[in-house]
Amino acid sequence: MVDNASNPPGEDVEDLKAADAQDLHKAVREAGEDELDRPVSALFFSGLAAGMAISSSLIAEGALHQALPDTPWRTIIVSLGYPIGFLVVILGRMQLFTESTISAMLPLVTKPSGWALKRTLRLWGVVLAANLIGTAITGGAIAAGVLGGSELREAMIAVSMGITELSAWATFVNAIPAGFMIAILAWSLPNARQQAFPVIFAITYVVAIGGFSHSIVGSGEAFLLLFSGRTGVWTMLVELILPAVLGNLLGGAGLFALLAHAQVRGEMDGQGET
Repeated sequence: MVDNASNPPGEDVEDLKAADAQDLHKAVREAGEDELDRPVSALFFSGLAAGMAISSSLIAEGALHQALPDTPWRTIIVSLGYPIGFLVVILGRMQLFTESTISAMLPLVTKPSGWALKRTLRLWGVVLAANLIGTAITGGAIAAGVLGGSELREAMIAVSMGITELSAWATFVNAIPAGFMIAILAWSLPNARQQAFPVIFAITYVVAIGGFSHSIVGSGEAFLLLFSGRTGVWTMLVELILPAVLGNLLGGAGLFALLAHAQVRGEMDGQGET
């Protein structure tokens, strides 16, 4: 039997309470401030590792695609592989561009300054570049046959071809809810405690089955198509990757981050914060 006699009254109840919006804002904001203070080299190598690791989503989806018959429900099952890369990256504390949209944005909107703006742009630029280099490396390795056999490679190419079905504008529009959902994920994790795995899995699975465009996962698919001779450089950059990046930014930093800040701004002002 556990002796709770030494615990102050109400301590157990407080432990059971979920953090409110203001607590979540503070947790995510402080995490963002830590990211803004990180040296460029740390951001780059963390982002590079994330870009390489996120490609495990494509590998998992390709393996499921290869193993399943061509049926109307195959996509629903194949999408179960999509969260794998996010689980590896987020639980491994690697730097992912779409997660950084909200965490870096909250310090900027809370205390706007030239320094915060420069640091936010620096963070996004370094992490995005590192993520894309990482996905390019894995995309090239898959196309060259270094990762997986020929059947798995063809299955991953088949999965990746889905991103070519959208126009640049449709990719941009589809990327907005993806950015919003990943921002929700970053916002929710401080409250998830021991439920991080199912929270990450559930939210990213919704992104997958909704057919929403995630810039970094999509870049891995785009690089695979490029190195496999299925698309050109212009199409990859301008029609596939860039619209997804802009849409993710609008959904994450432009919509969710501002809404998350707006819901607690009055309370923060009342406590002397700006």
